[in-house]
Amino acid sequence: MAKKSELLVGLDIGTSKVAAVVGECTDGVLSVVGAGSAPSDGLRKGVVVNIEATVHAIEHALKEAEVTAGCEIHSVFAGVGGGHIKGFNSHGVVGVKNPEVTQADVDRVLDAARAVALPADRDILHVLPQDFVLDGQDGIRTPVGMSGVRLEARVHIVTTATTSAQNVIKCCERTGLHVADLVLGALAAAEAVLTPEEKELGVALVDLGAGTTDVLVFHQGAVRHTAVLSLGGNHVTNDIAAGLRTPFRDAEILKQRSGCALTRSVGREQTVEVPSLGGRAPRLLSRHMLSQIIEARAEEILTLARHQIAKCGFDEGLGSGVVLTGGTALLEGVVPLAEQVFQSPVRIGTPLNLSGDGQVGGVVLATDASFAAAVGLVQYGARPRDHVPVRTEDARFVGKVRQRLKDWVEAFF
Repeated sequence: MAKKSELLVGLDIGTSKVAAVVGECTDGVLSVVGAGSAPSDGLRKGVVVNIEATVHAIEHALKEAEVTAGCEIHSVFAGVGGGHIKGFNSHGVVGVKNPEVTQADVDRVLDAARAVALPADRDILHVLPQDFVLDGQDGIRTPVGMSGVRLEARVHIVTTATTSAQNVIKCCERTGLHVADLVLGALAAAEAVLTPEEKELGVALVDLGAGTTDVLVFHQGAVRHTAVLSLGGNHVTNDIAAGLRTPFRDAEILKQRSGCALTRSVGREQTVEVPSLGGRAPRLLSRHMLSQIIEARAEEILTLARHQIAKCGFDEGLGSGVVLTGGTALLEGVVPLAEQVFQSPVRIGTPLNLSGDGQVGGVVLATDASFAAAVGLVQYGARPRDHVPVRTEDARFVGKVRQRLKDWVEAFF
């Protein structure tokens, strides 16, 4: 077993659940040694709206993960999401100083690509390289060592609302945690459930969460499009609660135990017991009716996701089809419904490259799509990186100090 200091922790702070996974990666294979989860009602559509409730859920999930892993958790890779996430493509150009391209040239061209005008309330979360162009030759993955004079970079930039990211960090710090890095939750999920071959041929990841649905499009191994829909599994539950006049919590249980997203696969003679409001006696209603309610909303969410894929022009170029992940993807009938909507092969994305049986603390991570983002955060943290990005507030503080020193020098000298 690895030393405690070598363990990595992924913390997925979702709308309905906080999940923590403790693991270590060896040669690309993740060994999960601890996991914990706790229900959460401190977020709405992926954004923190109640810090105290979120902190309580994080503490509960971490305590469970610490017990199963037999360690103390001090630092995490935290996931961030919500409708405030925006993605767009950018382009940068620099001149090569030496006869051959060096890593410094690559860093400079990436800095040039990320030099875009952003509103004061937004910050860059990720700069994801797509490919490089050297003297007109495109499709280059790693230009270091090649000869040329003009280097270009195509990148995909993911931005976040400054306050939303700071609130996630604040919730973690309130529990005594250090946030090693903030990561887009859907990007972490892609790390866990997609294969390199799928990313190369073209694949769309649709992360069906409780409050939001994230869409990531990969082609030729790189992210081409990012979108977040402010619709998710909770909207399905709300429809059930309103349509069947039952409390929200009972509607959620009905959805998980008896729900089906494909009405034609449900017999009309099947019935379910539906709790009533106001202390009235439960009723027996048709499961076919329940399925109709679920299918209508699920089809709407999947159709909006397809529109996002078509928006970036890759709806006909996804050689690997569509991969669904997230808790709502576990709903019965979602895969055939998605194949009907996307007109493409669809599979459920579960964490890959796990050693052992993938079971920790009674949670079978290897077959549970709802833990995909948390597992992916650990795998993201295990990837080699040249540097750890400076957090937003730290970067701004350093910038202010530098500006004050510059002003002081100019004033006196």
